[in-house]
Amino acid sequence: MSTTFQIDTATSRANPTPAPLRRLTVPTIRARKRDGVTAEPVVMLTAYTARQAQLLDAHCDVLLVGDSLGQVIYGLPSTIPVTLAMMANHAAAVVRGSYHAVVTVDMPFGSYEQSPQQAFENATYLLKSSGAAAVKLEGGTAMAETVSFLTQRGIPVMGHVGLTPQAVNVLGGYMARGRSDAEAQKIVGDAKALDEAGAFAIVVEGVVEPIAIETTQAVSCLTIGIGGSAQCDGQVLVTEDMLGMFERVPRFVKRYDNIAEVIEGAVSRYAEDVRNRTFPGPEQTYQPK
Repeated sequence: MSTTFQIDTATSRANPTPAPLRRLTVPTIRARKRDGVTAEPVVMLTAYTARQAQLLDAHCDVLLVGDSLGQVIYGLPSTIPVTLAMMANHAAAVVRGSYHAVVTVDMPFGSYEQSPQQAFENATYLLKSSGAAAVKLEGGTAMAETVSFLTQRGIPVMGHVGLTPQAVNVLGGYMARGRSDAEAQKIVGDAKALDEAGAFAIVVEGVVEPIAIETTQAVSCLTIGIGGSAQCDGQVLVTEDMLGMFERVPRFVKRYDNIAEVIEGAVSRYAEDVRNRTFPGPEQTYQPK
């Protein structure tokens, strides 16, 4: 039986309790796509904390500990400053908070590009220290050798093509990719190279829809769209974006709620109660017996 973690409100600690579901595996997810068809699309969202993982886990096939935590959690201007230690710590929290989804962790900028050996050393560290099942790295043909090196040594790899945020300084911004014929051909070629190298899935980000569809049809592994197409084999979003935690969200995000408004309203009511001395009341204080 698998284990999940529920918050004990008496102690504020995460205590393990039995859970009825077995965790999905990378081969199980990969097998969703057969003969170019994925009958059940893969549901993927980002998660950075144990509690967030608890809330998302039952609904997701994959939880991605994305390096987007640099902006979402730490307020950094991009993903470039994110470190291995950050990724390892947050991935461990997500693993502790989940029991069903495949936990995949981003390899941060600078941790895998130098050589396959460097990538193996750092991917090993991430998986050993967190308990995650797979790593994700950005880049296409240039990273195919590294993907092959890792997969042959027992490390499942998710690729990432199209708009690759770690390359924002080269790309010149976060605009959609694949508008020119040359760039479109490169995206499809990059995906094919990753597929042949053994990637079990490829994130296709910020790519014009016809190229996202062409990429999906061109590879045997899963494609996970984010700003791609509903015809991809699955979808991923940054959870905070789809929940409305930020005022501005990318075009490709659908807001499913406005949690920022809910939080602001609750905090406003709390502040009013404190200033009016109506909190804490009899229900929240300890009286003599």
